[in-house]
Amino acid sequence: MNIWFDMDGTIADLYGEKDWLADIEAENARPFKNARPLVNCNRLAKALHKAQRNGAKIGVLTWTPKGTSAAYNEKVAGVKKAWLAKHLKSVYWDEIKIIPYGVPKQEQANGILFDDEERNRTNWGEGAYEPNKIWEVLAVV
Repeated sequence: MNIWFDMDGTIADLYGEKDWLADIEAENARPFKNARPLVNCNRLAKALHKAQRNGAKIGVLTWTPKGTSAAYNEKVAGVKKAWLAKHLKSVYWDEIKIIPYGVPKQEQANGILFDDEERNRTNWGEGAYEPNKIWEVLAVV
């Protein structure tokens, strides 16, 4: 079983950052760096360790910002990886996929997806969940 997490709006509070959109339009990576966790990271790490012990592969499947340069997207990818290392430092991610905005996530992976965007959940189909279902779903993995 594969378990995938979106970041922005799912486990990282990008949209809670002041001036997040203006910063992205100016190609400033600050809101990605400073985003607070939307989940209890200690609890999530423990649940992910348990899932891995039970044979699950875990990963991140997240987009870069819409309409930004390749250089900025590379910077954002590095900042997102640093965010994961800071907030979920004990977690070994089997894979981290940071893909261009709009690339269909269902074409990149399969299994379980936690994502705040309804379009991604709909396109993913069975096994896609809103972030508020993380604990309920991980409890049975």
